[in-house]
Amino acid sequence: MSKVLVCFFSTGGEDVASGENNELGNTAVMAQLIADKLKEDSHEVTSFRIEPSTPYPDGYDQKLARAMEERSMQERPEFVGEIPDFDDYDTVFIGYPIWCSDLPMIMYTFLEKHVFTGKIVIPFCTHGGSGESGTFQTVQEKAVGSAPGEGLAMLGDLTRKPGGKLQVDHWVEQLAV
Repeated sequence: MSKVLVCFFSTGGEDVASGENNELGNTAVMAQLIADKLKEDSHEVTSFRIEPSTPYPDGYDQKLARAMEERSMQERPEFVGEIPDFDDYDTVFIGYPIWCSDLPMIMYTFLEKHVFTGKIVIPFCTHGGSGESGTFQTVQEKAVGSAPGEGLAMLGDLTRKPGGKLQVDHWVEQLAV
């Protein structure tokens, strides 16, 4: 049986699409749906939330301003924690929200810190209407030596609806994991 890692970056706070304050963040909800489905299918799954060393603000405008500054400065924000035995995982799901039509800069930090040679890397993301914005290709380029898996981009507010769970379940079933 393969070992699967579901790692993701997600921030809670104000959701611009729904106007609601979501404690977990849409990508965290999507990551949980993925992990639950994989476990249901008898996979050994570990989840790892990429937590920034300096938390992002809850307010959408403040978060956007910080994201834009990080992008313009090409920053590599640090994150806390380590993934024990990263080399032992065969398949790595990598999740994130779309920020400024790209990966959040902390995801570049994560991707550049790890060696993905010989792993299947499967990206997933949440967005407000932009789709994956070319980020699946970016993940594959940064995850040097990995085999690409088919990614899934989901509208952020769909993650909390029954249709979101159905979409994730169908996607995971179609993957060769």
